[in-house]
Amino acid sequence: MSEITEGFKVPDEPTADEKPAKSWQAYGREWLDTLVVAISVAMCFRAYFYEPFNIPTGSMQETLWGYHTKAGVEKGAWDVFPLSILKWAWTGERVVEYKATAPGIARVQPRNDGFANVRVGPSGKSFKLPTDACHSIAGRHFDAGDTVWKGAVVTGDFIFVNRWKWNFFKPHAGEVMIFSTTGIEGLPQGTHYIKRMKATPGQTYVLEHPATDARGNVREDLPKTVTMGEDEYFACGDNFNNSYDSRYWGPVPGSKLRGVGSVVFWPFNGWRIIR
Repeated sequence: MSEITEGFKVPDEPTADEKPAKSWQAYGREWLDTLVVAISVAMCFRAYFYEPFNIPTGSMQETLWGYHTKAGVEKGAWDVFPLSILKWAWTGERVVEYKATAPGIARVQPRNDGFANVRVGPSGKSFKLPTDACHSIAGRHFDAGDTVWKGAVVTGDFIFVNRWKWNFFKPHAGEVMIFSTTGIEGLPQGTHYIKRMKATPGQTYVLEHPATDARGNVREDLPKTVTMGEDEYFACGDNFNNSYDSRYWGPVPGSKLRGVGSVVFWPFNGWRIIR
């Protein structure tokens, strides 16, 4: 049994006026601690559960859309600031018009992100366009002030990649796979590709669309039937006519798999489950 010592008085709690005011440094430390915790949680979520990716090219159309264009689209009421911000947030679409700043021939320099840099003349200012818009531009002559290209540029789909599923279930043919290109011969290093998984270890796949050359002729030097070895996966784009995939450079090692495409979360009007 506890006893209260005679004459001992429990001190009262300090009032709000009596408490020392917090310094800016103290507030800063609290916010910094909160920020560090939030970033740590976000990084863990990204690394182990769902990781965001952007689709840069059209190799998976019509399932997933990369950056693409709609030629000839004119500006409307929703294409004027600030409504244009709301339109872009909802649809990922913005209407642009690029004019030549100098006379000369349009030169197109492809990039590895679904875009190409376009420059008219040796001293003209460059701009970037999705590659599908560049076919009608390359090699043409423009005078200063001419419209080089006008239309809508649509941002590619942003998706969440499921990072945990394959820890519990084996990958199966038909899933949309994301993999690292690092160490795969014939591919740009240090990036990621997204394709449809057509065959898993031990499966034989008869190519629905054999590999072709630039003229559209079937390449006889590449196989039309493939059998996967141990820990090998065959990857093809849904847009066979515009996809550089396993038909050309071979299977994907299992160690390169990152996850399976789950949902499109942006643009908001295109939200959907990936199938």
